[in-house]
This record gives sequence, C-alpha cells and structure tokens, in this order.
Amino acid sequence: MCGIVGYAGSLSAVCHRPLEVCLQGLGRLEYRGYDSAGVALVAPGMEQVAVRKKAGRLDNLMAEIDARPMPEATAGIGHTRWATNGEPSDVNAHPHRSGDGRIALIHNGIIENASRLKFDLEAEGYVFDSSTDSEVAAKLLGKIADQVIRENGAPDLFLAVRRLALMLEGAFTILAVDCRQPGIVVGARHDSPLVVGLGDGENFLGSDVAAFVAHTKRAMELGQDQVVCISAGGVEVTDFHGNQVQARNTFTVDWDASQAEKGGWDSFMDKEIHEDPAAVADTLRGRYDVNGDLDLDEVHISPDVFRQIDKIIVIACGTASYAGLVAKYAIEHWVRIPVEVELAHEFRYRDPILTPRTLVVAISQSGETMDTLMALRHAREQGSRVLAICNTRGSSIPRESDAVLYTHAGPEIAVASTKAFVAQIVATYLLGLYLAQVKGTMYRDEIHQMVDSLKAMPPKIQQVLDTQSETVRRTAARMLEARSFLFLGRHVGYPVALEGALKLKEIAYTFTEGFAAGELKHGPIALVEPGEPVVIIVPSSRGRDILHNKVISAIEEVKARGAYTIAVAEEGDPDVGRYADVVFWRPQCPTLLSPLVDVVPLQLFALDMAELKGLDVDKPRNLAKSVTVE
Repeated sequence: MCGIVGYAGSLSAVCHRPLEVCLQGLGRLEYRGYDSAGVALVAPGMEQVAVRKKAGRLDNLMAEIDARPMPEATAGIGHTRWATNGEPSDVNAHPHRSGDGRIALIHNGIIENASRLKFDLEAEGYVFDSSTDSEVAAKLLGKIADQVIRENGAPDLFLAVRRLALMLEGAFTILAVDCRQPGIVVGARHDSPLVVGLGDGENFLGSDVAAFVAHTKRAMELGQDQVVCISAGGVEVTDFHGNQVQARNTFTVDWDASQAEKGGWDSFMDKEIHEDPAAVADTLRGRYDVNGDLDLDEVHISPDVFRQIDKIIVIACGTASYAGLVAKYAIEHWVRIPVEVELAHEFRYRDPILTPRTLVVAISQSGETMDTLMALRHAREQGSRVLAICNTRGSSIPRESDAVLYTHAGPEIAVASTKAFVAQIVATYLLGLYLAQVKGTMYRDEIHQMVDSLKAMPPKIQQVLDTQSETVRRTAARMLEARSFLFLGRHVGYPVALEGALKLKEIAYTFTEGFAAGELKHGPIALVEPGEPVVIIVPSSRGRDILHNKVISAIEEVKARGAYTIAVAEEGDPDVGRYADVVFWRPQCPTLLSPLVDVVPLQLFALDMAELKGLDVDKPRNLAKSVTVE
C-alpha cells in the first residue's frame, strides 16, 4: 500500500531533476501511505547512495531536504509508506541501504520469509538498524550484488535484483539503485503494482501512473514476476530467470495531471464528490452503437459465453462491495439469474461453488486490491470467467481478468472513495443491461428506456449537490458531538446505508453501523436512546408503496424512542416530512437507480463532519488508498 517512484535520466546531465521528479511523484502518491517518506539519489562519482527519509507526512521530508540539501543526480527512487512491518519512524522509513551503502532499495508489500533471511544474514555478521522486512531485502541485495561482481568482474544490478526476487516470498514490488551504476533504476514485481512511464531521454517507474503523469502519458504494463531496468535510453524487461520479455502492453493515460490537483477545492474528497456527475457521465460514454444497443467493446467475452452464464458472483472489498450489493438488486431483476456478493478476503477460504457457467465480477478502483486479486485467481483456477470493473489502466486485476469494464472516473486521490462508488454502480448497471440484451430477458425498448434514465442521472446528482449542501452542512454541525450513528435502508437503500456508515467511520472517526431497516426490531433498536442520530434511506412511494410504508414505520419506531431522525427521501414524499427531523431531498428517479443520488448527501455529510472536527479528510488515520497486502 506504499507509493513508489523511480526516475532514470542521462548520465551526462547531472541535475536536480531526479529529486524533483521523485518528490513530485510522491506528492501525487501520498494517498497510498503517509506514515513516512524518503528518497535516494545516485550520480557518477558517488561512493554511497544519498538518502533522506523522515517519519510522518511528505512535508517532513521536504523540510529535512531544505535543511540538508541533496546532491544533483542522474537517477533516483522515492517512497511514501503505509506501515505493514515496523512502526512508523525515521529509521523504519524507506529507502534502506545495503551494508556498504552503495545500494538503496524501496519496497511495497510484505516479505513473508524476512525473519529467516534476517537470521541467516545476522549469522554472517550483518547488522540491522530497522525492524522492517524491507531492510532485510536491502542487505541481501547488497550481498548478492557483491557476489555478482566477484563472478563477472563488474556490477550488474539488473541481475542482482533478479536473483533477489527469486529468494523472496510474499508480495513485493522492489525498486533499487546502485551508485556504481548511476544511470539505471531496476524494479521487480510479484503480486504488487508497478508501471513504467516512457519518456524522451528519460524513463520512469511508479506504483501507478500518477507518479509520472505530469511528465509523460505513455505507459507500459509490467507483468507478474517480471523485472525492469530503466535508463535514459530505454527499457529492458525480463522474467525473474532472465528471459527477455518481448510482448509489452503499452497504453496512453487518458487523464491529465491537472485532474490530480485540488483545483481550488479545500480537499480532494470535496472535489471528487463534486465530480460524481462527471464520473457517471464518463462511465456511460461510448457504450452504445448507432442503434442505441449496448456495445461494451472492452468486454472480450463472446455473447455465446454470456448466454450460458447461470450465476454471478461479485467479489470486492469495502466500498466496492457495497456497489456490488446495489448490482445484485438490479442484475437479478433485469437478468433473472442469481447474484452473490462476496467479500474478496473471505471468498477463497470457504471453498466457493464455481463452474464454467459462473461469471465472477471483480470490482476494484485501483485494480491492485490484493484480496480481490487472489480471489479472482482462485475463480479462474476453478474454470470461471472473470470480468473486472476497474478505474486504473495497467493494473493487475484487469490484466488477469478475461474482460474489463473501465469506469473512466479519472484519478481518485482521496483515500475515502466517492466518485468511484457511483461509477462502479453505473458499470454494474451496464453489465446487467448488456446481459439482459444478450440473454433476451428484457425487451429492446425497455433496455433503451433504462439507458436513457441512466443518461439523465448526472444532472440529478448535480441537483443534489446544488440544493442540499447547506442543509447537510447545518445538520453535520448539529451532530458534531454525537458519539454514534445508525444508518438504515431497505432494498437498494440498504447498501447505501452501509456505504454512508462506512464514510462516517473512515473520515470522521465516529462509531457508526449500517443495517437493513427490517433488522431494526431484531436487535439494533436497543441502541436507540434519546438524541441518538438515525439516518434512514427512504424508498420512493411511487410503485413501491409497501416498502415505503415499512421504512416510514421504522422512522416512527426510532422517533418514539427519542432518536434524532435524518432521512434521505424523494422530492414530494407526502410522509417523510411529518416524521423526520431533517430531510435530504433527492429528485425523482427509478428505484433501482436511486443509489446514485441517495449516496451523495451521505458523502457530503461525512465530509462536513470530518472538516468541522478539524480532521484531514483526504488522509484518514491508519488507512491508505490501495490495499496491496492481503
């Protein structure tokens, strides 16, 4: 879950660009971890790698470099850390150096055999300063590099890293520099992300394209168990055994570096909530042919295979799993096949029933969620087809799936996911409608009508942002001292309640639980006491009158016990205003599409609660954006 960046420039141009690229890249990657940060630089004539590292936010590292400037260089690596092994501290921060200081290494992941490797190295006299598994890799790489020099008479970091990769167990991406070879950076990946940026007279590495998008939009995917050596003049890729990799997938980043900037907003989260309408519109764009029929050109599974599908299993974690729960209601209604939603980290451990007629849908914003990646690998081993819903080109989950639906939501920097959630829901709707089209479970005009309703959603989301923000802010200010919240919903409102509760936990650090409203009388009502805030997602009374009345009854039940009730309800609802203390109004829309508007005031509410408490909404404690460890 760490952010990593690498840069290699010309040996004839010793300058500050390597440092500038690394620091700028770390600034764009800090959402991947902000326990500590560090950089390492190499240049011709150096006896040891120049390293600066500091615990805490990137600003601490910047202040350290201002106090102790770093030398000009030709290549560099940078790291921003989310601690998995060793507490956040200066000494545990990356980069770590070899015993002689000639090599520096940064690492993302967990090295599972680090204890055994460390024991062997200590027996040989190696001394360790940190409590990290990453320093073990650095010391071991130094040892291997010396062995290579003895064998070949010259340093070969590319070969040394390959040998190191074969000795490590677990999940890792490693970047390394050697002051004896100051024109290169070498990277290796196993179950952890790494992307190559292709420049002119310079090349880049990063845990995602945000690391280098300000310098180049040309990128190359690095495959599983591959090692890459970048220099100013080119890129060389092999597998761990040194076999050349000729087939390389390159792509163009479809967003601009300015989209990863706040652009005048107080926070990335605020900016990204206000990009919800664009995320929905962009995810819908280009998905239909001239006749208005759905044409998902990124889905490389034949219609004949789709016709044979008799069950769908959605695998995801956190917010993505709640998008999957919304999908369950829609796809089962439209396609008439069962849909299961599984937490990816539990999926493969319970021996799930999978067949070639099962479609597994893996949802991940980053495309690097390790739990989801391992689950989809299990599904493919069992013969099932896997379709990924993802926002990030070049990431592992789309590469290892049979097909992919990209959400085209643009970069999401805030750790708490917002626009990705609505984009994921839209992508699952598109999948459901496409399956209905292929299987013939809906009439053509019904599908067209639903697609038209989807196209109408961005302005409805914008209406919520324009008309409800002040009410949400006032409500947040009133609830600032609340110790806990209950969120309730039924039907598609249930996953929205879960997502609203999760957002409040993530960034406002408020104990919050989401429940299906029908479960209220089966236990949760015991938590209701005078003043307890209860947030209820109210379904439309149009065509769902029985469901609507049940939820209104739930409001009455908690209101009778002194709860402070906050409702999310449709404009013109004749009952909500009589029972709720506060109402966040949404415009009319089909029930199955209502999560796209219902979640927006809940995102704003969590944002406002956190901001009013003086918390950093973009970097909530203990969390990082992309969970790349299992």
